[in-house]
Amino acid sequence: MQIPFLTLAFIEGIGGPELMMIFFVVLLLFGGEKLPGLARGLGKSVREFKKATAGAEEEIRKAIAEPIEAAKRELKAVAEPEATPKHPFVVTAPEKKAAPAATPQDIEHPS
Repeated sequence: MQIPFLTLAFIEGIGGPELMMIFFVVLLLFGGEKLPGLARGLGKSVREFKKATAGAEEEIRKAIAEPIEAAKRELKAVAEPEATPKHPFVVTAPEKKAAPAATPQDIEHPS
């Protein structure tokens, strides 16, 4: 079974021994006391980068969604009939209201 290698932009084939060597060189350069502080700073940097990326992504989504929503509103306005006539010279007759239905009390019976 072959273990896949981690590939970075310009470094190909970083495996376990290479990572151990890099960690050892960093440990020699900065010492054991400063290493947790460096890792903490790296973690904060990654967190800030993710937050900035999420903010930019949200702005892009809003910029894309706004024209779509505006187009939907325009289509809805076109699809719905208007209350006023479209042409000023066309006059529509008012609707006639139906007379209320007669109830049995309204009908006179010959007695």
